[in-house]
Amino acid sequence: MTNPYIPPPPPPPSPAVRPAPRWARKRYVLPALGLAFFLGIGAGAGSGDGEKSTDAKPRAARPTPTETVTATATVTQTPEADPAPTVTVTKTVTATETVTAEHAAGTGSDDSSDTDVYYANCSEARAAGAAPILRGEPGYASHLDRDDDGVACDA
Repeated sequence: MTNPYIPPPPPPPSPAVRPAPRWARKRYVLPALGLAFFLGIGAGAGSGDGEKSTDAKPRAARPTPTETVTATATVTQTPEADPAPTVTVTKTVTATETVTAEHAAGTGSDDSSDTDVYYANCSEARAAGAAPILRGEPGYASHLDRDDDGVACDA
């Protein structure tokens, strides 16, 4: 009795029989197809209407009656009406902007009003005209920078 826990020995190696590679198969198929093609052309050229193929020049062409038809059409162009005059309306708008004076920089006060800017969301920043806000500028906050690239309210 043999031990069931020992795997059986591998079978002896058999000689490898491989099919022919694809290019070798083409070596037989393609020439056979080419031979069949040329035999078909030769058979087709040989079967005619019973006429013999000669290299003699064709007879002179005989005149045949021809018919020529000429058609003439006259087109009268109707005059086009003049286009209506174009009316241009100009509207003038006057915009007034109020500017308030700010404290001069370097007056000895380190607390400037720009550092106290806070925007709850990007809509407020856009409404104030501050968007996009770069990191380090007044009003920048990490909750306004979605992709953490240093530019808040960029899109």
